[in-house]
Parts: sequence; structure tokens; C-alpha cells
Amino acid sequence: MTIKRIAYLLPAPGVPVQGPSGASAHARSMASALSLNHDVRLYAARDTDRRGTFGPTTPNTCCGTPGWPSWLRQYREIAEIWAGRRIARCVLEDAHRGWRPDLIIERHSLFSDAGWRISSRLNIPWILEVNAPPVLERSRFEQIVQHKWALQWEKSVLRAAPTIVTVSRWLVSWLTEEIGCSNVIWIPNGVDAVQGDRDEGRKMLKASPDEMLVGFVGSMKPWHGVDRLQHISKGADARLVVLGHIPEHVSSLPDNAICPGHLTGAEFANAVAALDVGLAPYPADAPSWFCPLKILEYRAQGVPVVASDIGDACRLVAEGGDVVDPGDLNGFIDAVQSWKGRKTKPKVRGWQTVAQQILDTAN
Repeated sequence: MTIKRIAYLLPAPGVPVQGPSGASAHARSMASALSLNHDVRLYAARDTDRRGTFGPTTPNTCCGTPGWPSWLRQYREIAEIWAGRRIARCVLEDAHRGWRPDLIIERHSLFSDAGWRISSRLNIPWILEVNAPPVLERSRFEQIVQHKWALQWEKSVLRAAPTIVTVSRWLVSWLTEEIGCSNVIWIPNGVDAVQGDRDEGRKMLKASPDEMLVGFVGSMKPWHGVDRLQHISKGADARLVVLGHIPEHVSSLPDNAICPGHLTGAEFANAVAALDVGLAPYPADAPSWFCPLKILEYRAQGVPVVASDIGDACRLVAEGGDVVDPGDLNGFIDAVQSWKGRKTKPKVRGWQTVAQQILDTAN
């Protein structure tokens, strides 16, 4: 099968193309990697939201979302359905005008059947990219108005997908054992393969030559263990570096923390390379289904990782650091101190590799 044109779908209103989260970064990186050898169009519900614009500018067709007033929360789920349907309509209209995709890749979102509709109408392959169990995730961190209906919708879409690629072993088990899918392929996340310069990074961060830097990369969600960063950095006698957007609710960072904001490209790579240890201090109740980009970013720069033993962390860290029982904060501190003055060999899993592995599932 020859694939020239790819429609990449991002139907979740909460994951804008230029957003600060790992989900948005994943979508931008995937679209960019796929575009190297293919004609790719990224169709999204939103380009940006109230949080602002982050990351390299990624061309996309913003199909929009219904303008429900915020007090009509009971209609949020219908609005999400409409957002997915708008994306499907945009792709079908482009196909009618002459840009007909050879493949649909959709980042799975609860209440979207966009890829299913396009695939059925155009009779083309559809790959569903599953990064979380949507109903379980939303039930835990947000709200579902019609839970039974959501479960039925989730199972219908997942079982209809001819090919599912997913980022963690936990999700493979959930999809096969709980949902009943038989077409699931494990493909972990990747990183931008830019080698950082440690000296340039420390100069940019204005770090003194002899101080130990421990870092956190990410959007600082509550389940990322951000409330532990101050305790770990202080206990290890190290200075904390936070690379990413800091939400208003985060107020527990040390006074001397280095917070350069959201960096991209060479600046980001240099800042990560400047770290002595990279942290992923998830609490014991953190979700086990995700594939932490931060661990892959640390490993790509040869920065030792100290992470909670959650989900695939042990497999991702491997020989590049230590995994610690999530309840053992003193164990985190000891592990961080044990890596002072030591480095690991860089291990890069680029987004081009991820994109090719996904494309291989369509053949």
C-alpha cells in the first residue's frame, strides 16, 4: 500500500495544537515527523486556548468547537461529539475538493467518531492512537455527565478501529482484556532528536559551576508529583529547575528554583542537558497508563533519571537511572545524591522512529 497523504486528527477540545501539555507536544511532534516524507494535514478542534501558545508553530486546520456557555456543563459531551463531527466534515470536504487522504491517524478522544466516519465514507485505513482510557481518566480527574452512555461510546469506537497503537503495556492489557480489542500494537512515545550542550545550558540557566541541578520537565499536573519537588531538591542539597508552563495552582516550588518557562528546540535540549538528575516523582496513585515524555527527554540527553516505579517507568529508565517506590521520599533523595557527578549514555528514541512504526501497521 502506497501512502502519500495522511489526515492526522486531534479532536479533543482540551488538547489544542499549540497547548502546553504533553498531549499537545505529542501531536505536534507526530505531525512534524509524518510530514518529513508525506503530505500531512493536521485537523484539530482547537489551535490554542486560554493558556496561550506554546511550542513550534504547527500548521493545522482548526475546525472549531461549539460555543456552549460555561454554565451549560451538562451539554459538554454533546459539544465534544460535534467537535469530532466538524473534523470529519472538514476532511470529507477537502477530499471532495481533491485532497483525498490515503490514511487516517486519529488521537483517540472520548466522544469522537471522526476517524470511523471518514474511514467508512472514503474506504481508507484508519489507525487509532490510544494514549489513555478516556472514561476512566475523565471519571478520575474531571466529570462525566452520562457515564453509561460514555462507556458504550468508548467500547463502540475502540472495537470498530481496525488498528490501534498505544503507548504503554498497561493500555495494551486494558484494550485486549477489558475492551475486547485484538488489533493492539505497543508503540512508546519519542522525543525530538536534538543533542543539547550542557555548558550552554548551564550558562543559559545561570547556574554556578559547582551547584547540583535537579530538573522537572512537563506541564505540572497534580498527579505528576510536583508537590514533592521542593522536598526532594532540598533533601538532596540541589537546585531545582522547572522546564515548562507553571500553572497558577502550583505554589510549592523553592524560592531559588530556576524557571525559564516553556522552551523549545536547541534551548530546551541545552537546558535538559544541563541537569545532573531528571525527576519523575509520581505519587502512588498516579495513573499507570501513560508513557512519560519527561523520562525519554532525560534519557535522550544522557541525564540520569530518578522516577517513581509506576507503569512503564522501570522499562523506560532501564540502566539510565533508578526507579523508587513512590511512597519512599527518602529513597528519592538517596537516589538523586547517588548520581551526583555521574552521567549515563544518551538513548534517543526519535519521533521519526515512532511515526514509521505507526505507518508500518497500515501495511
